[in-house]
Amino acid sequence: MRLPIARGAERAQPDKRGRNGRLPTIDAPVLLASMSDAARSAPSVIEIAHRAIVLDHGDLGREYAAIRGGAIVVDRSYRSRIRFLGPRAKEMITGLVTNDVAALAPGHGLYAAALTAKGKIVADLRVFVGSDSLMVDTGPRAAAGWAEIVRKYINPRVTPYHDESAATIDIGVFGPRSAHAVSAAAGIHIDVLLALPLYGHMDATVDGAAVTIARVPDMGVEGFDVFAPESARDALWARLVAAGAIPGGLSACEISRVEAGRPEWGIDIDETTIPQEANFDELGAISYTKGCYTGQETVARIHFRGHVNRVLRRLRLGGETLPRRGAVLTDADGKAVGDTRSAVESPRLGPIALSMVRREVAPGSTVIARWDAGDDRDAGETTAVVVALAFDVTSDT
Repeated sequence: MRLPIARGAERAQPDKRGRNGRLPTIDAPVLLASMSDAARSAPSVIEIAHRAIVLDHGDLGREYAAIRGGAIVVDRSYRSRIRFLGPRAKEMITGLVTNDVAALAPGHGLYAAALTAKGKIVADLRVFVGSDSLMVDTGPRAAAGWAEIVRKYINPRVTPYHDESAATIDIGVFGPRSAHAVSAAAGIHIDVLLALPLYGHMDATVDGAAVTIARVPDMGVEGFDVFAPESARDALWARLVAAGAIPGGLSACEISRVEAGRPEWGIDIDETTIPQEANFDELGAISYTKGCYTGQETVARIHFRGHVNRVLRRLRLGGETLPRRGAVLTDADGKAVGDTRSAVESPRLGPIALSMVRREVAPGSTVIARWDAGDDRDAGETTAVVVALAFDVTSDT
C-alpha cells in the first residue's frame, strides 16, 4: 500500500517500498494472515504536520482484517481538539461552519466545514456538544487553518476556548466488533453504545478517569472515538486490547477510509475545494436552513441555482503501480478531466484511489492516469475506471 502523503510536509521512517510505490507483492491470503508477535512489536512511524503517527504495528494484513471483521484500536491523538466554553459557544461556532451547531442538544454532534469567504474548505470538522461546552476536532493538516479562524473570529472574553490536544487523547476503535470492545472496556451495555446516533456521544468513567465516547463513521465501518485525559492512555489502551481490539495504525485506517470514499483534508480536499465538490451534501455536512456563516453565499448559490464543475470520485486502477497524488487524468481523446488524490492497495479491492474529476465524466468511463517521476517512483501511467464514490467491499463491481 502507498500511504497518501500531501505536499512534502511529512517525514517518514524508511520502509520496504520499492520505486513503484508498492509493498512487495503478496498473495491476499498471506497478506491477511497474522505475523508473529515479534514482528508486531516495532511500530512504523511517520510525521504529519509535526505530529508523530503510527502507521502500523508490523502486520498491516492483520490490522486490516481486524477493521473489516473484528475490531482495531488506533491512537488518533494526532488530531487537533479545541474546547469552547460558555453559553454562546454554539452560536459562535455555528457562524463559522456549514452545519447547524446551534440546533444540537447536549450529547449530539455533527460533521461540518469551515470555509474561506469565497466558500473554499479551510478545514473539515467534527463538533461534539456537551452540557456546558463543545469540542471541535480536525485532522492534523487542517489544524493550523482552523486555529487561525478561531483566533480571528472568536473573542475569548465572550467564548473562552483552549486547545486541549496535548492534555487529552483520542483512542479510536473501528470494525464490526468495535462496540463489543468499547462495551467491555468501559463497562457500558452494548445496546447503549449502538443507540447513539452518528457523532452522538456519552460520558463515562473508566479506571477513575472521565472519558467521552463518540460514535463516528470516519472509516466507513462501525466505530467509536474515546476521548480521555493523557494520563489515562496506557490503562485505556490495555483495556481495549484485553477486550479483543487489535492494535493498529493509520495505514489500515487509510485503506478503509478510501474504500468508504471519505475525503481527508490536505490529500483529497484542500483550500481550493468547494464543499459540494467533496460530496459534503451526502456526508450531511451542510445545512441550508441555518443562519449565515462565512462562505455561505457560494455554497447556497451552487445549491439553489447552479452546480459544481468537478466532483470527488473513486477509481478502480488497472495497473500494478499506484499513481502519485496529482497524477493527471485524461479521457480517450487525451483531454485532461481531473487528477488523483488518495491511492491505496486494498487487500479486497486491489489498487484503488480517490480523484477529483469533471462532472461530465460518467461512472463506468475509462481514464488514463499519468504522473512524473518522484522520490518514491518512476514516471508512469495506468488505466482506471471511474465508479460511484462509496465502495461496497462485498462486491467487485
